[in-house]
Amino acid sequence: MSTGAAAAAPWLFVVLWSTGFVVARYGTEDAGPLTFLAIRLAIAALVLGGIAAATGSERPTRRQAVAAGVSGLGMHAVYLGGVFLAISWGMPSGIGALIAGLHPVITAVAARGLLHERLRRVQWAGVALGFAGVIVVVVDRLLAKSVGLTLGALLAAGLSVVGMSAGTLVQRRHGNSTPLLWGTATQYLVSSVALGLAATLHADEGFTPTARSLFALAWAVVVLSIAAVLIMLWLLQREAAAKVSSLFFLTPALSAIEGAILFGEQLGPLALIGLAIALAGVALTLRPAR
Repeated sequence: MSTGAAAAAPWLFVVLWSTGFVVARYGTEDAGPLTFLAIRLAIAALVLGGIAAATGSERPTRRQAVAAGVSGLGMHAVYLGGVFLAISWGMPSGIGALIAGLHPVITAVAARGLLHERLRRVQWAGVALGFAGVIVVVVDRLLAKSVGLTLGALLAAGLSVVGMSAGTLVQRRHGNSTPLLWGTATQYLVSSVALGLAATLHADEGFTPTARSLFALAWAVVVLSIAAVLIMLWLLQREAAAKVSSLFFLTPALSAIEGAILFGEQLGPLALIGLAIALAGVALTLRPAR
């Protein structure tokens, strides 16, 4: 990949990933959240597996496949399942993105102890700024009095943060040498099975094929599960877990803006300030050493 494309990859990932919370809102209108995710990840696994087979991509070893399955359960089954459940239980998409955007702090601290990754002072300052940006947008949402939060939605969103952090750390520690296409397809396959079982236990509402649900499913598969996740995993193979996770600081404000445009979720000036602060934080965290 060229230098320019490599530099643009983190920012492209942020824009694509932020749309996931909008998809969660659309996707759960005509489908159970866990059923929608199980179908989405099963299709994505088939697509990536087909591409990998057609191109003769290297297959993962048994150890790599197990690591991919474990990291996938955290990054996809637990994280996405928590986010989609929270939004289906009434949490605004912007608030779901806000809570999910807190996981870089957990990842940065855990990576220091578990992976012995070291961030420079300027990068720690970036993590702090990114966290501050998320808090500013949280305040904006609370002041708007547009927050429909229940205990179940909060617990589901909190679980998603833990799942994403754990999956990111496992991926960073064990996934560097895993073939990208087959490894990602393995993540999706394992997560799809787990979510399918959870949907059965949860008595999910099933999937009703409508123009809205089919469009949301297509966007989720192509843009999120294939394009965005492959970019993220590519970044994790080359950058520290904390640096990659810092990109998630930007998704809350972007998702809040998207929610305001598409769903009429109120957006105050503090959200724009939070976005600017988070942008500065991510820029510092991704800043290369001299």
